[in-house]
Amino acid sequence: MNNSQGFFSARLIDWQRQHGRHDLPWQKTRDVYRIWLSEIMLQQTQVSTVIPYYSRFLGRFPTIEALAHAPVESVLELWAGLGYYARARNLHRCAQVIIADHSGRFPHDPLAIAELPGIGRSTAAAISAFAFGTRTAILDGNVKRVLARCFGVEGFPGSARTEKEMWLLADSLLPNEHIEAYIQGLMDLGSTLCTRSKPFCGACPMHEMCIARREGRQAELPVARPRKVLPERETTLLMLTDGKRILLERRPPVGIWGGLLTLPEGGVAEARAFAQRHGFRLIGMRSLASIKHTFSHFHLHIQPLLCTVESTASVAAETGWQWLDYEAVGTAALPTPIRRLLVTLTNG
Repeated sequence: MNNSQGFFSARLIDWQRQHGRHDLPWQKTRDVYRIWLSEIMLQQTQVSTVIPYYSRFLGRFPTIEALAHAPVESVLELWAGLGYYARARNLHRCAQVIIADHSGRFPHDPLAIAELPGIGRSTAAAISAFAFGTRTAILDGNVKRVLARCFGVEGFPGSARTEKEMWLLADSLLPNEHIEAYIQGLMDLGSTLCTRSKPFCGACPMHEMCIARREGRQAELPVARPRKVLPERETTLLMLTDGKRILLERRPPVGIWGGLLTLPEGGVAEARAFAQRHGFRLIGMRSLASIKHTFSHFHLHIQPLLCTVESTASVAAETGWQWLDYEAVGTAALPTPIRRLLVTLTNG
């Protein structure tokens, strides 16, 4: 380790102890379940958003065993609104694997942890460091930003070449002791000071050595992802309601909105055929204002078609279909744009 690398880790540990975060609900514990849950929830999600979800989740599923034995639908309900729902499905599957294949004991080795569903190399390292004190490097988005700016790493961090370079750098920076404070310091620095826009360079403990600050390149580093034009897609969703309930279908367990309740697709013809097939009468139909929702790989334009019906209980008895009371919209396992549509409907 050269002088600048030794300075980096020592200064970061000292800064974290004085100025870092110490009162988050998943800190001051070696409980691997709580640490694992927090790390999964924090992927691509801000701390302030995660905290209430984290507390509610532990209230319902206080142990790995409770999570493993719960229906996945209940897990998704607790996750509703947090987004990136594959995280919830993988969390549930991971708990089942730990019970079935590891006798209910979470592995200690980062390599073994990384083989579990939904856990990659960096998340596995963070779990192992915080729960078991393992000396191992992490490299999430915040850490990539800190390293790119501080050490002047060129290239898009998501590319294989640049990511490999960053892993080597991250490994070389590891201190011989105080690994938990060091790892937490990286997370804190990236979240609170070395932010994506308008970083607080004057308060940064790496102010003196940061290449991006010295060269005025904070806005250039890390190098941005090459721009890609996202395709546009359109769909019409049927809002079949009797005025008190809305008819929803549960999506398959994989794919977009996997396992969640959502509105069926189709237009006017499909609405009429649907009503005839399931034995209820359409009273009226009208289009509502369209909304746009952006996924990571495409934009979706949703045209809602409000269909007022005289309902029957028969369709709700079919597998995959459910009448949802208006009062339950706030707690059901719904994708964010669907919840937004239903809240508008029920409040109107």
